Amino acid sequence: MQIIQAILFEPVGCLAEFPAEPFHEIAVRLFQRRKKPSKSGSRSYWHLLNLIDAASRELGESERKTIEDLEVQAVAGASIYEDVVPSLQELKAMGVELIVASSLSSMAIACFLEKCSPYEFFSSVWNRDNAGGIKSAPLRSAVCGASHRPENTIFLTDTIEGLKVAKSAGVSAILMMNDPDEARRLAMHDPAGGIVSLHELPDFVRLVAAENTRRQPSY
Repeated sequence: MQIIQAILFEPVGCLAEFPAEPFHEIAVRLFQRRKKPSKSGSRSYWHLLNLIDAASRELGESERKTIEDLEVQAVAGASIYEDVVPSLQELKAMGVELIVASSLSSMAIACFLEKCSPYEFFSSVWNRDNAGGIKSAPLRSAVCGASHRPENTIFLTDTIEGLKVAKSAGVSAILMMNDPDEARRLAMHDPAGGIVSLHELPDFVRLVAAENTRRQPSY
């Protein structure tokens, strides 16, 4: 793996635990989904993104407003992980570029950053509005707007859909192992690495840098 110079963050499931109900409510209202919702906010979120992506019609203004309002509700119910701020502080001090790359709306992301984490940690913030799309679009915009190559960029995710999106955007995926059983299953999809806490992310960056140093030929 190449030296890590930039990290892309999807807040849902990686910076905070989000409630599943608002995402499921969007699926019910706009896509007539009635099955029992997942307890995982991340899985409900990515399932919703798949529904939006597969829709055969363009969503109307009122539908987009419904999605935005319920996303903001999800942000209001989100619980930020206690290790987020110290980990971001350490990574920033190490010179790693930190970028938000999310399929949430600009309003939801603004509310999240206002509630949970100072804007100054992140060099740029990409969402579905300024990226012009969902899933891989914010990641591609983030990579394009950054001064680093895709191979020096990682995306933190806790779902199989996130792993797929990272691959399609040409960046390496690091698995956030929130659920041990789920993590064992997702590990079979070849992420570039995995962490159980954001406290481990700075050490992971250092480990990759050390491995690259050892691989360099000596003359």
